[in-house]
Amino acid sequence: MRLALLCVLSSLSMSVIADELTIDRLFSDPALLGPTPRGLKIAPDGTRVTFLRGKADDQNQLDLWEYNLAEGRTRLLVDSRALQPEARALSDAELAQRERMRIAGLKGIVSYRWAPDGQRLLFPLDQRLYLYDLARPAAGAVRALTPAGTETTDAQVSPGGRWVSYVAGQNLWVIDLAKDKPRALTRDGGGTVHNGEAEFVAQEEMDRFAGYWWSPDDRYLAFERYDEARVPEVERFEIRADGTSVSRQRYPAAGQPNVRVQLGLVSPQGGKPRWIDLGKDDDIYLVRVAWSADGHELVYQRMDRRQQRLDLVAVDAASLRQRTLLTETSDTWVALHDDLRFLAAGDGFVWASEKSGHKHLYLHDRDGRERHALTAGDWDVDKLLAIDEVAGLVYFAANKDHPLDKQIYAARLDGSDAASPSRLTTEDGWHEATFPDTQGKAVKLLVDQWSDPVTPTQVSVRAPDGRRLAFIEENRLDESHPYGPYHLGHVRPEFGTLSAEDGQTLWYRLYKPAGFDPAKRYPVISHFYGGPHAQLAKRDFGDLFDQYLARHGYVVVTLDNRGMARRGKRFAAAIHRELGRVEVADQRRLIEWLGTQPWVDAKRIGVFGWSYGGYLSLMMLAKASDVVAAGVAVAPVTDWTLYDTFYTERYLSTPALNPDGYTRSGVLHWLDGLGSPLLLVHGMADDNVLFTNSTQLMAALQARGTPFDLMTYPGGKHGLSTPAMKKHVFHAIVRWFDGKLKPDVPLAAH
Repeated sequence: MRLALLCVLSSLSMSVIADELTIDRLFSDPALLGPTPRGLKIAPDGTRVTFLRGKADDQNQLDLWEYNLAEGRTRLLVDSRALQPEARALSDAELAQRERMRIAGLKGIVSYRWAPDGQRLLFPLDQRLYLYDLARPAAGAVRALTPAGTETTDAQVSPGGRWVSYVAGQNLWVIDLAKDKPRALTRDGGGTVHNGEAEFVAQEEMDRFAGYWWSPDDRYLAFERYDEARVPEVERFEIRADGTSVSRQRYPAAGQPNVRVQLGLVSPQGGKPRWIDLGKDDDIYLVRVAWSADGHELVYQRMDRRQQRLDLVAVDAASLRQRTLLTETSDTWVALHDDLRFLAAGDGFVWASEKSGHKHLYLHDRDGRERHALTAGDWDVDKLLAIDEVAGLVYFAANKDHPLDKQIYAARLDGSDAASPSRLTTEDGWHEATFPDTQGKAVKLLVDQWSDPVTPTQVSVRAPDGRRLAFIEENRLDESHPYGPYHLGHVRPEFGTLSAEDGQTLWYRLYKPAGFDPAKRYPVISHFYGGPHAQLAKRDFGDLFDQYLARHGYVVVTLDNRGMARRGKRFAAAIHRELGRVEVADQRRLIEWLGTQPWVDAKRIGVFGWSYGGYLSLMMLAKASDVVAAGVAVAPVTDWTLYDTFYTERYLSTPALNPDGYTRSGVLHWLDGLGSPLLLVHGMADDNVLFTNSTQLMAALQARGTPFDLMTYPGGKHGLSTPAMKKHVFHAIVRWFDGKLKPDVPLAAH
């Protein structure tokens, strides 16, 4: 099928019969990329794979499904509409958390957890907790655990299966499933005090949404207690279509105080918490918490405010005595990860570090001493996926074979093949794998999500050696597929490299317009992100908006500049102490190269980005308007003193310690150079990149007499998540670029 598709794509004469791809279709139902599952989990007993899937008439309304491995079939477990026909309004706190989890546009069943017996599933739906019992008949399989209107977060089933825990009203609660009676384990939550929750910067920047952790033996819950009283309040106007409200948000901007964090232990039976000594300095970050395999020790990661030191500390759960297992230091910043795993045998743990210049895995003994490297080379481990102690293997994702791919590998726990691990996934492209929670058991299967530039995501069950056993979702791109009417016109991207000024390699992805004629000169849109922890130039199915632009007559290009992810420590650290310098230099290098191509109209090259990409669009216009004809900036940071502590200080330190770095990293400092047209877009209720960023920019441009175009969205959060907003903003972007960059439309002069 893939070979036939490639032949079709190479034939321009056949591409003319494809339907016209429209922006409205990009964001309409059914989902254009097919019924792709999300939230994939392998049941603890290994008998089934569960996942969430949108409805055919509403891709954002999620239901709970299973693929039964023995039966080889998929079935719906819980229909969210049948269980809750009328959705309740979510609180501001829940809406804010969903925005930080990047699921603000979803509804229905948006998360779930397995019970350890593999027979029950726990999920929240519209302010109520439910338990689904696979052993019961379908009609009676679901029971409610909490009354209607009980808004809960982070619901979990305890490892022993006796308890369900959750956070409600800023306190930690448990339910004994034998008695169905809720019990509050903390009672002082409220106001500025939160129990069992992760603070704002932990959710937004550390990718930590958990605020409590069960011990493996059900004896304890470790929990975070934080008090945000010392965090300054920011008055933020929530401007909606039906009115305006003032939200007082405790927002820890760069250089300002953070929350005060405590770490406690409490029994699910109740009683007073016991508090763990986190050190004399309370201006720290509690970045990760875990338990040893036997549950005797709680292990936490403590990072200093400068983010240049991280301590891995073990605490005896009975006595609270502590010992430091290891310490990571850096003259730039210590990168966070979720790659700590304790061996079930109790004789050590696996840890990830960038000390070689690339992220790799290492085996340590139980006291923290390094035994040997598990992986090595000029490539980066993305994630530790599983450990099979029976087979003596560690499974992980990495970019070893190509920097634009993600593949799944296995390496031996004895370190004998650290530089040459076995690749399990055979298809080039992008693989996201889900493994079972082994904890000393053998790995018997995994679930793989794979795509490449001509194949939308396919989901399959695979053996530990990578052999495909069955499809959960083949997602075959035929006439019945939602993308079927458009796939004959699918534009396959090209990939290439340029050299940065310091000699490092920069990768790009480039789409040439549909029906490309090398004798013509085309306008260009450079669509980038440019910020840390991201990679856009990769060999997956790609961004359908880029696909639309290519069909709309544009060359579309994405270059991953220095500072971005998966290219080693030196590549990422190039942005240290000044943002917007190497990023602009690298993106300018791309534009100058494009200008030498005979099929590019060098006078009609535009730039477009969102969030950090919006910031980079502004910096490109301010520093490189001589080569950039026009730019669109959506939800941009304009002044880094307005952004949060953990993210900003990681790269720039504090405003007091690096005032020049903040000035030179800010957009306002460079505005005298902004000479090309700008479209500024921002949601008027954005609680991540505050709308103040754009109002400051508006005022500064107006004071200079610099014209610009503006589109704001009442009620819009950072992602402008509703389908109506998505359609409107992308229509607005295309109309604006057409007016500035299309050859038959004169460029606006300033």
